Amino acid sequence: MRHGFSTLLYKEVLRFWKVASQTVAAPVLTALLYLLIFSHVLEGHVKVHGVAYTAFLIPGLVMMSVLQNAFANSSSSLIQSKVTGNIVFVLLPPISYLEFFLAYVLASVVRGVVVGAGVLLATFWFAPLSFAEPLWILVFALMGGAILGSLGVIAGIWADKFDQLAAFQNFLIMPLTFLSGVFYSINSLPPFWQRVSHWNPVFYMIDGFRHGFFGVSDASPWLSLAVAGACLALLTVFTLNLLKRGYKLRA
Repeated sequence: MRHGFSTLLYKEVLRFWKVASQTVAAPVLTALLYLLIFSHVLEGHVKVHGVAYTAFLIPGLVMMSVLQNAFANSSSSLIQSKVTGNIVFVLLPPISYLEFFLAYVLASVVRGVVVGAGVLLATFWFAPLSFAEPLWILVFALMGGAILGSLGVIAGIWADKFDQLAAFQNFLIMPLTFLSGVFYSINSLPPFWQRVSHWNPVFYMIDGFRHGFFGVSDASPWLSLAVAGACLALLTVFTLNLLKRGYKLRA
């Protein structure tokens, strides 16, 4: 890769790290509050796959934080650059659309993983966690961050103002993450809603990630890997096509 890619990647990582109290500490605190509330209400009353509820909940909160923050990183960076007009300083240098895409997505993965690690460290002492198959944990954390980072690039390109980006997040990203089994096993749902959940790609990311901790899941981790891989491939092709055309960037 040329210097343009490494410089843009460094710029994107530095952008969120400079305000780590907002981009890292705040999401960790939010996840901690979720854990305190739900574990207080349901611990001792619910077990999922033989796992205590608090232990079951922690990986879901970790992965949800990874996904939401990966999306927020790329989408907020692009919309801020477009609104302030400094996107031109990214587009003028001889950076290929592939380098542009990779820099934004990799920076999103970095932020997602950093926040996820922070959530795990902050919540680790609430319940004993096992790491049955750590490779699955790593694979789904990286793939999930890349998928939501790609979605963030799409949202940032499409949106012309912050209101549109907020609508994208509130009406697509939030429902997909909250209705993906973060707080429950989909096997506890009525048959109709179980079928609906299986159409939610975020369910497979969280379920596969959780499988890495406990070795049990609602779906096969290989199926989850196939769904996540297909989503990443489709989003990558679609986003690269948008960038190649210069949609809402060079027009």
